[in-house]
Amino acid sequence: MHELTYEEVGATAGRMPHGYHHVRARRVIGRGPGVFATAADALLAGEAQRRAGARVEASDTPMREGTRVTMRLGIGILSFRIPCLVVWADRTDTVAGFAYGTLPGHPERGEERFTVTLTPSGDVVFDIVAFSAPGRWFTRVGAPLGRAVQAWMTKRYLRALDPR
Repeated sequence: MHELTYEEVGATAGRMPHGYHHVRARRVIGRGPGVFATAADALLAGEAQRRAGARVEASDTPMREGTRVTMRLGIGILSFRIPCLVVWADRTDTVAGFAYGTLPGHPERGEERFTVTLTPSGDVVFDIVAFSAPGRWFTRVGAPLGRAVQAWMTKRYLRALDPR
């Protein structure tokens, strides 16, 4: 698909591929259809990333399959360009989300999936699933730092949609 930098497109929906670092994180962000609708709108508009501190440009809002997303983290010379392509997006009455994969120039190779679910009990759950490996020389050299940044951003994403 396009120029993605990995082959396992869609693997965040099921069995995670070997040879990558895996992330699975979850947070209950509220209760009820109103909280779900607000979170779904925000998620598909890229607000989890914005509220977590990334500058986000998306070719489509709400995000859909084929949307090109470019994020920037950092300041000045220490700013990283993070290009991605949405490989899955959906919205129903109880599930909303998208997954994007890495494009050339991204510091990592892999995929990340963000899903908000309204459970039968009424909880609104935000899930993040990802697999990644260093994609550039500096992320290979600084792999431990890269994992720390990924963990930090995952926590920020999970808090970003919590209205409490």
